Amino acid sequence: MSTTDATHSGDSRKLLAAKASIGASALLAVGKLAAGLTSGSLALLSEAGHAAVDTGATILTFFAVREAEKPADDEHHYGHGKFESLAALIETGFLFGLALFVVGEGWRRLSQPPEMIDAGWLAFAVLGVSMLVDATRWVQLSKIAREEGSEALAADALHFSSDLVSSAFVLVGLIAAQAGYPQGDALAAFAVAAFIAIAGFRLGRRTIETLLDAAPQDLAPRIARAIADTPGVIEVESLRLRKVGSEVIGEAVVGVARTLSVEQAARIKDNAAAAILAIAPQANVTLAAQPRALDDETVIERILLVAAHRHLPVHRILTQLVGERLSISLDMEVDGAMPHGRAHAIAADFEAALCGEFGADSEINTHIEPLAAHILSGADAPESLCVAVEATLREAIGAAPEIFRIDHLRVRETAGGLVVNYHCSVDPASSVESVHAAVDAAERAARDRFPQILRIIGHAEPTDPRR
Repeated sequence: MSTTDATHSGDSRKLLAAKASIGASALLAVGKLAAGLTSGSLALLSEAGHAAVDTGATILTFFAVREAEKPADDEHHYGHGKFESLAALIETGFLFGLALFVVGEGWRRLSQPPEMIDAGWLAFAVLGVSMLVDATRWVQLSKIAREEGSEALAADALHFSSDLVSSAFVLVGLIAAQAGYPQGDALAAFAVAAFIAIAGFRLGRRTIETLLDAAPQDLAPRIARAIADTPGVIEVESLRLRKVGSEVIGEAVVGVARTLSVEQAARIKDNAAAAILAIAPQANVTLAAQPRALDDETVIERILLVAAHRHLPVHRILTQLVGERLSISLDMEVDGAMPHGRAHAIAADFEAALCGEFGADSEINTHIEPLAAHILSGADAPESLCVAVEATLREAIGAAPEIFRIDHLRVRETAGGLVVNYHCSVDPASSVESVHAAVDAAERAARDRFPQILRIIGHAEPTDPRR
C-alpha cells in the first residue's frame, strides 16, 4: 500500500467513526429526553441535555476531522491539524455551560418541596442502552484516536467515558427516588454535573496546551534520549516540540565534532531522524548540526581544520613546544601566478586564524609555495635514464635493512622536470619512522645524481622478507 493510500484509509476510518458517533449521540439524546419528560427526572433530563451537547460536539468533531486532514497549503504551512484543537475547545465550553445549568436546576429543586418522579421501564431501558452504547463508543473511539492521533476523536471518547459514569449516577438516583428518596434524583444530577465539569476541565487543559504550543511532556524526553544516543551526537543543545493535530512538529540542534565532513554530519542527522521515527512515527523534527570542538583533537587536526575552512592546501606541518609557547611552521600553497602581495595577505589571515585557535601568544611561521599544476603533460623517459635512476635508488637503499626490493619504477619527462614513481618492499615489522627515513635517503641520493627530478614518490609495500 502506498503512503497516499494509507493516509486515505486512515482518513475514512476517522470520518466513519465520527459519523457513527453523531448517529449514536442523536438517538440517545432523543431517548433520554423522552424518558426524562415521562418520568420528570432532573438527572435524566440533564443526561438528555448532555447527550444533545454530545450530538452537537460530534457534528463539530466530524467537520473538524475532515478539515484537519487537508494537506498544508500556502496559508497553512503546518497543515490544518489545529482545527481539531479548536473543535475540542468549543466542546469544552459546551460542557461547562451544561454543567452550570444542571447545578442551577438541581439547586432549585433541592430548595423546593420534592417533586414526584415516576421512573417507568422506559427510563431504565434507555439508561441501560445508553450505558452499553457509551461503553462501546468509549472503547472504540479511544482505540481509533490513539492509533490515528486524533485529538477531536479523543475528546469524543472522553465525553463518552464521562457519559457512562454519569448515566450510572442517574440510575442510582432513579432507584433512590423509587425507594422513597425523591431528592436522590437532584443529588444524582449534581454528580452528573460534577463529572461533566471534570471531563470539560481535562479536555480544556489538554486543548489549551496544544493551542499554546506546549511541548508534549510524555514524548519530549524520549525524543531527546533517542537523539542523544545516536552515534556521533555529542549533545542535544536544544529541542522544541509542539503538537499540530495528530502530528508532532519540532526542531532540534545537535552538537557534532567540527572535524567531520559535511557528508558525515548529514549522515549523523539522518540517523538521528530515523531514531526519532522509530519511537514516534507521527513526529516531524527538523535537525540542525552545530560543530563543536572536542577535547581530544590533536594540534595537527586543528591546523588542518582552520586551513580547510579557507580552502588552503598545507603540508610539512611542524609543531614545537618552546617552554610554554606553541610554535607552528608549515608550507602553504597558493596559485603560482598570484601577486605576492595578495598571497601574503592570505597567509597573514591564516596566521591570525591560527592564533585565534591556539592563543595570541602562539608563534606561527608560514612558507608560501606555488601550487603545483593539477595536470602535467608527460612522456616516458628513455630506457637508459630509467636504468640509471633505478641503479641509484638500489645503491641508496642497499644499506637500509628495512627495504629489500625495488620494482614498478616509472620515470616520466614533464615540462617541470622528471617525475619518478616506484614501489619498494619493506619489512612489515619495521616502524613507519625508520621506513620513512630510508625512503627519504633514497630520494636525496636520486636528486643529487639527477637534479632535474621534480618529484620522486616511493610507495613502501609491506612484504614478508622470506618471500
